[in-house]
Amino acid sequence: MNTKDYLTRIGYTGTLEPNAETLKQLHRAHLLSVPFENLDVFLGKPIVLDVEAFYDKVVRQGRGGFCFELNSLFAWLLTQLGFTVTMLSARIFYDGSPGPEFDHMVLRIEAEKPLIADVGFGDCFLEPLGFDEEAAWQQGFFYLLEQWDSQWVMKRQEAGSKWAPQYVFSLTPRRLPDFAGMNEFHQRSADSIFTRKVVCSKATMEGRITLSRNRLIITKKERREERMVRGEADWIDLLKQYFGICRSALPAI
Repeated sequence: MNTKDYLTRIGYTGTLEPNAETLKQLHRAHLLSVPFENLDVFLGKPIVLDVEAFYDKVVRQGRGGFCFELNSLFAWLLTQLGFTVTMLSARIFYDGSPGPEFDHMVLRIEAEKPLIADVGFGDCFLEPLGFDEEAAWQQGFFYLLEQWDSQWVMKRQEAGSKWAPQYVFSLTPRRLPDFAGMNEFHQRSADSIFTRKVVCSKATMEGRITLSRNRLIITKKERREERMVRGEADWIDLLKQYFGICRSALPAI
């Protein structure tokens, strides 16, 4: 890995000391620069669990990815910078109940205290979360890690609403190949959300930009703008305009 190129990709120019403040700034920079997207699934290009391939896709081609790609790549960067990183398996909540093991990947980072990082969940916290801390207000939501027996639940609350569990995870260390089964599931199964709809989404300083197959949604604090996509050429233009993704970086359409 060329860490300088990776840091340039995410627009990071700050300190590289492996501490909590550096992690916070790297995490935020990553989410503001690299989109969460499943374009390869939608366009039929297989995603193989290989961090070298993820580096090429995200850093060299200017693409994004989904959790297995983005979090494993971010883990590699952090390790190169001197952080101690552990991959963890998370189960995402669907209709109030947690799904299968290895459905999602999160990262435990050892800094002055252990922190949970996640740059691959889409609309999520911009800065890492600590264990046994008060709820953090970020991007219009409160976020909290809450212990659940021997596991931890990441919860989110919109102002005036109830707490909603997003995913649950244990602290058992995992390796990238452990996620192979769910990586295949999310690319091939009709039950996977990634085979049912295409999405490209990125956090902004004021909210979020999301592009689906037929709709562009821009949120800025309390304001939401939405417009329909006018065909393939418009979709390609919007990918370039809002996410920096060029047509040449995509599989053949």
